[in-house]
Amino acid sequence: MNNREDSDSERAFDDLLAYFSQNKNDNPEPIFHPDNSVNKMMIERPGALRKASVLIPITRHRPGKKSEIVLTVRSENLNSHPGQISLPGGSEEPDDSDVVATALRESEEEIGLAQSNVEVIGRLGDMALPSGFQITPIVGLIEPDLEFLPCPIEVAEIFHAPLSLLMNTDSYNSTSMTYDNHARKVLELQFERFRIWGATAAILYHLAQMIENSKTEN
Repeated sequence: MNNREDSDSERAFDDLLAYFSQNKNDNPEPIFHPDNSVNKMMIERPGALRKASVLIPITRHRPGKKSEIVLTVRSENLNSHPGQISLPGGSEEPDDSDVVATALRESEEEIGLAQSNVEVIGRLGDMALPSGFQITPIVGLIEPDLEFLPCPIEVAEIFHAPLSLLMNTDSYNSTSMTYDNHARKVLELQFERFRIWGATAAILYHLAQMIENSKTEN
């Protein structure tokens, strides 16, 4: 890692910490889809959404070790979004005490991330999905170089993407895909051979935007 990468990583990590130290997120703004027609569809959707949580696991910046976000490639055997890039997480269970408990439990089940290794620093607003889920993203810090154990039923691969890349709103592009016979606007980001798009990209872009906006306001 060169000096510029180290500097960019440290700055992105410091900005993240500053944002959550100033924003306790007691009532965070909801995360909207890039396509307003999808937002309208979700508002008008009848019936309750199934609750779920995801964890945004962020490695601490250390000298010579850039801060990164841990992401997964979903198994091709899954019925929902097979092969797509995802954050570890899943559906709420009756024994979960809250949204944080759901995110930590699911992350331990999916990638072997022990709950004791996560320092939760905040949460983002909920995001309603056309698939019928309401997702709450939880932000947690972990040490670099942790070893993960993917659950083969759910996770095909685990990888790390630089925090400085994912927290730069200019890294994201707008494109379209067909959903329910309509072209829908989505966000995407290419990192190496991984295409990060859909809900995962929308969640990460939202966090990047919130951090950038707070820096401007200050």
